Amino acid sequence: MSVANAGIIAAATGPEAEDPKKDIEVVPSHGNTFDEEHPVAPDQFDPKYETSKWEVWAYYAYYIGNNGLTLFNFAPTAFQDLLYEAAGDSERLQFLGAFRTINSIVLLANGISFAIQVVLFLLIGSMADYGRWRPYILIFWSIVAFALGFGWLGVHTQEKWPAATGLYMVGLIAYQMSLTFWTAAFPGLARNTPQMREKAEQYENSEITREDYDFADMMERNRIYNVAFIMQSAGEIVILAVLVGILFALHVRDSAANNLWGLSVLIAYATGVWIVLSIPWFILEKRRPGQPLPPGKNIISVGFWNIWRALVQIWELKQSLLYLVGYFLLGDSLNTTVTVIATLQNSVVAYDTLTLTYLLIVGIAAQGAGILAYWLIQKRFGLSTKVMFDAVMIGIVILDGWGMIGIWTQKFGFHNEWEFWVYQTFYGLFVCQWYAYSQTMISEVTPRGKE
Repeated sequence: MSVANAGIIAAATGPEAEDPKKDIEVVPSHGNTFDEEHPVAPDQFDPKYETSKWEVWAYYAYYIGNNGLTLFNFAPTAFQDLLYEAAGDSERLQFLGAFRTINSIVLLANGISFAIQVVLFLLIGSMADYGRWRPYILIFWSIVAFALGFGWLGVHTQEKWPAATGLYMVGLIAYQMSLTFWTAAFPGLARNTPQMREKAEQYENSEITREDYDFADMMERNRIYNVAFIMQSAGEIVILAVLVGILFALHVRDSAANNLWGLSVLIAYATGVWIVLSIPWFILEKRRPGQPLPPGKNIISVGFWNIWRALVQIWELKQSLLYLVGYFLLGDSLNTTVTVIATLQNSVVAYDTLTLTYLLIVGIAAQGAGILAYWLIQKRFGLSTKVMFDAVMIGIVILDGWGMIGIWTQKFGFHNEWEFWVYQTFYGLFVCQWYAYSQTMISEVTPRGKE
């Protein structure tokens, strides 16, 4: 998921925090930076922004709907299957001025989509920080994703592979944009829970230390995001179970045409579920205010202004620079790894929709168990986000090493169907936690209230 890379932009461009109730000590430096000593955000003292139980459940429901089955799982499979049918025995199609293999086309389309995402985040990413734009941007990109999901109903024959290319690329953008602007809400939810509001008052009254407050804040952020991930996993299994029945009703194994039609129907069905589950969040989310725009800046220019400030100041924060570089490389490598493995998986199982659905069920079940286990361990032993993040990195390295072996041998390294069953289990238990801990990690290096 390239949503992780969006986190880099948010962290790199987020302005310095302002102290709502205490003076900020100005520290002379080359970048005129501020000493961020105060962790409490202004909205923690406004009763109307207190996080309610129903708001949190609506937040979880949106994630169950935006589970990736539409534009991140089945749409890429449909796209690749259409390319395969259109290419025939040659397994090559003309794309961007040259005849290319199916895998090459998929990876190029993925790369172009990612590049466009970076530009979009640079242009409108600041809208998540300033004013009250973020909820409306989420609604906009969600509607775009809904339209694309239903659009696949008209693209299920091989001659429409160029249209499928467009749906695939724009679909990835819409999916990541909606997921990113949904993710951006969780720090505000966490700091406005009754528990964290109590901690904020205790900190203001000097009843607890800064370390106590930071630990409580860290655990609350991890709780909300991990529970959201667990709920999504449970809900996704139910959605997939229904999908199996739909696939049998469509007789997807009778012909290639039925299989392609089945994929389009699955995307549309999952899109319908997403719409239903997103409505509560659109209604119940409290429009918490962002930061006021700096003098002389507008909503577009402020993003580039923050990037420039970050570039100037980051050289004085070498540890932060190393972290951001490593974060980007890990996120990009995992995104590429998952895309390549999915491409190989589709090819090895011959795009059989039922087999792919069964694989997803195994993967999502393992994902739910893995997220739950990591969260229980973290809560039981009071481990930091960084420790959990390091554990996930080990899983990513093992996964990439597994794939590298396949360069030199055909016996191992994602060449056999059995490996993908093992992969789904391993990925769910030890790797998918990246999508939770990478978000809480990046939010923790951003000043409170500026996430």
